[in-house]
Amino acid sequence: MKRVLAIITLFAIVAVTSGFQLIKTTLSVTVRDEVGNTVDGATVRLFENEEDYKSEQHAAMEGSTDAKGVVKFKELKAIAYFVIVAKGDLDNSGGGERTTKLEEKKVNKVTIIIQ
Repeated sequence: MKRVLAIITLFAIVAVTSGFQLIKTTLSVTVRDEVGNTVDGATVRLFENEEDYKSEQHAAMEGSTDAKGVVKFKELKAIAYFVIVAKGDLDNSGGGERTTKLEEKKVNKVTIIIQ
């Protein structure tokens, strides 16, 4: 038991002194359709600035929603992101979607409606 506690204590010291983060700045995006159903297989793109968002170029991150309509992006900057979501002929255009500034070292969550 003492050996286990020593190993845990050593890990904690190394983690603190090396700046190791257990939780990275993460954004969990849930995509829903206009009636509230989750949408799987939707493409979600994050943009760091309005210029890239408007031109739909240079996405900072891109992913697809899973069977529960969720995609997670990890190791993000603690900034606000512009978001474009699309699946087939459904998208969030005209919504001007932008997250609030992400909280550092937290799992941030947002829901986007596509129609």
